[in-house]
Amino acid sequence: MGTLAVSAVVIGVVAMIIRSMIRDKKNGKSIQCGGQCKDCGGHCH
Repeated sequence: MGTLAVSAVVIGVVAMIIRSMIRDKKNGKSIQCGGQCKDCGGHCH
């Protein structure tokens, strides 16, 4: 029973991470850069 609960939590966290990555990509943010090019010293472009 404990294994099922832990598995459900892990699957939920992974799904939320993937959802966030897809949302960021649709909004034009780079997965590598994070969309804060003013802080990276101009390496984003």
